[in-house]
Amino acid sequence: MKKLIIMSLIATAASFGAMAQTSTTSPAPSPAPADANAPLPGANSFTEGQAKSRLEANGYTAVTDLKKDENGVWKGKATHGGQSVGVSVDYRGNIVRN
Repeated sequence: MKKLIIMSLIATAASFGAMAQTSTTSPAPSPAPADANAPLPGANSFTEGQAKSRLEANGYTAVTDLKKDENGVWKGKATHGGQSVGVSVDYRGNIVRN
């Protein structure tokens, strides 16, 4: 009887370990893949700060002059790889160097 109880406990503990191994978590959101037609016009809900943060998270520094144009695309200037470049962030988060 003692062996049966011990075996049951081991089987139960092993099944909990298997469940923990198979559980999934959502990965952190990654940048949206660049669309071939980007920057896409549309109703952009990004604030200026969010557009700047998105650029900085993708390796751009010294982000300045961000302004939303008539197509809802944030446009400005930034430094990337030591070069000053024009940048755009569309409503999907696509980043385009101009």
